[in-house]
Amino acid sequence: MSDFDAVVIGAGNAGLTAATTLQHAGLHTLLVERHNIPGGCATSFRRGRFEFEVALHQLSGVGTEDQQYTLRSMFDRLGVGDTLEFVQEPDLYRAVVPGQYDVTLPADWAGAVDALEDAFPGNRRRVERFFALVKDIVLGYIAVMRKTPAADVDPVFFRRALRPFKDVLDEHFDDPRITSALGAYWPYLGPPPSRLAFQEMALMLYAYIEFKPWHIRGGSQAMSSALLDSFVAAGGQARFNTAVEAILTERGRVVGVRFDDGQEVSARDVVSNASLPVTYAMLDDVVPTAVRDDLATRRIGVSGFVLHMGLDASPADLGFTTSTTFVNTDMDDDRTYASWHSLEPARGICISSYDVEPIGFAPAGANHVSLMTLQYSDAWEKVPPAAYARTKFAYAETLLDLVETTLPGIRDAIEEADVATPLTHARYLGHPSGAIYGYEQDRTHSWLFRNSERETHVAGLHLAGSWAGSGGFQPTLEAGHRVAQRLLRARAA
Repeated sequence: MSDFDAVVIGAGNAGLTAATTLQHAGLHTLLVERHNIPGGCATSFRRGRFEFEVALHQLSGVGTEDQQYTLRSMFDRLGVGDTLEFVQEPDLYRAVVPGQYDVTLPADWAGAVDALEDAFPGNRRRVERFFALVKDIVLGYIAVMRKTPAADVDPVFFRRALRPFKDVLDEHFDDPRITSALGAYWPYLGPPPSRLAFQEMALMLYAYIEFKPWHIRGGSQAMSSALLDSFVAAGGQARFNTAVEAILTERGRVVGVRFDDGQEVSARDVVSNASLPVTYAMLDDVVPTAVRDDLATRRIGVSGFVLHMGLDASPADLGFTTSTTFVNTDMDDDRTYASWHSLEPARGICISSYDVEPIGFAPAGANHVSLMTLQYSDAWEKVPPAAYARTKFAYAETLLDLVETTLPGIRDAIEEADVATPLTHARYLGHPSGAIYGYEQDRTHSWLFRNSERETHVAGLHLAGSWAGSGGFQPTLEAGHRVAQRLLRARAA
């Protein structure tokens, strides 16, 4: 008899939803995490009188209570729906390119059309046609995912879904300012609009406009802790400060795991929320040829640089009107993307204020803000250790330079600050190069063509998370639940 029915490696988003799903279904499950807290990216930490949100900028797909097939309904099934308090943001974002445009898009189809028409007069019909296409692509995607016969799927899906997002924008608009404003979310996915499949942006826009952007009272750590509590209350066992050293196999099938202290436990199934390179390096058997060939041709995705700040001033004092603001030096997204391999001054930042719609992380009259730009790790890997601290704080100043073009006075209000580089993400997450979205998510390299979630080539091994599919909070939370449900169906067959 096995010690456990299943072992889940990693208590990130996908690991937590996978473990909780399995345990609630009656499988005796062990959750193993190398860190001392659950959550992975979905965590927080304290500095002085502030708590800092690590990574969640906006949670998509939560929806209202009357909307089905949402994260909210999944949380209900996992026993945490009543525990979590969701905080809705009324706007998608404020997008700014100094000297070019400054527009705020409401989280509403009609409201977004009105805002874009006000900012860029004469484009109402074009925006309406673009949003209609977004909805058509999402409906086509849903039909394909439900394995609807191709003949019954709207042909527009096959004509447009995989086209570059930039090409679709250029087909609809001749003003580069409106295409820039509509594409502001692209750093949430990684590749620039010229390399990003239109389907990916359509899904994101739909998720945020139809189901609204949200935060969680107490931050993403409250969500992670609630999932862990539900898992344990259902009878699950969790081990923290513990790393899995090996995934044990016999005759090509998983039989258990060995921890870094040498202890072994048996299990029929192992779900890994770790990266694919780390997961397959744990195998005590030869990695299947199909897996080796696949991994050899993949590209590690982008990481991030984050400046967390506790500000001794309210959002209103500092001019914040929205929770999420994108500020870019210009409208050249390809140039911004190329800069992520260097330490040149930040060209684009996502500014998150967690106190415009307060989540409880800052005292009254104060404000917790994070500034984030994406970066690859290669530039930071070349920095000598003796120069690392000086270099990261100097680079943080370039983010402040850019934010102050739109929200002046932030520097003078800084009370607490903490900086995370790609090397920080690599250390805490255990991800190669600190990649936050897993592998590159461009049109030819994404989960659309390389979905490792469905086939590991090792019986009893299951992959869940951004490295096996799509990155981001909603996709990884859903992935863990989905992989666990697939495992349960296979056991019942």
